Amino acid sequence: MTTANVYQQRPTTDVKAESPLFHADLKSLVGKGRTNPGVVLREKRLLGHLTLRGNGHDPLFAAGVHKALGMELPGALRLVSDGERSIQWLGPDEWLLIVPTGEEFAIEQKLREALDRQHIAIVNVSGGQSLLELTGPNAREVLMKSTSYDVHPSNFPVGKAVGTVFAKSQLVIRRTGEDTWELVIRRSFADYWWLWLQDASAEYGLGIAA
Repeated sequence: MTTANVYQQRPTTDVKAESPLFHADLKSLVGKGRTNPGVVLREKRLLGHLTLRGNGHDPLFAAGVHKALGMELPGALRLVSDGERSIQWLGPDEWLLIVPTGEEFAIEQKLREALDRQHIAIVNVSGGQSLLELTGPNAREVLMKSTSYDVHPSNFPVGKAVGTVFAKSQLVIRRTGEDTWELVIRRSFADYWWLWLQDASAEYGLGIAA
């Protein structure tokens, strides 16, 4: 049996948790601006982010992930989601799991139990990144301004996810609906991307959702 020390990294005391964009005070901007903005931004705050590494070609690994999460292991450049939970392919042996706030510790325990005796690595990266959601009829136009990656529906269908250059930096773009996109961002670049998205959305109108 493989053993590993697993720790609860999310504070359970009255410590105040702050999202990467807390300086922007997005809550105060909800409902302001244009009545029908072309782009709506929502910060999906303080979700649990875990990276999982293992042998994706091993049926036992895929079966263990399905047992722990109830979702299939996605292939290259694909994303599988169920509500606030998602699994995204990052590389041949690496995936990103995003889970509801506070569930990351329990999810890691379930994965380690289901994948016992397999060579795996699970790292909680919740503190280093966050998730932004872009919706609206002009969301794709904003992406077209921001990245050289082809985001046309014929090349970027719902369920696809890629890491790419965005606004002279790097992040992950995920398409979760016809007019819904998600950006997995690094915490250290959050303010930069917030300023960029404001500028890129200006001609369409930018709304903030709770």
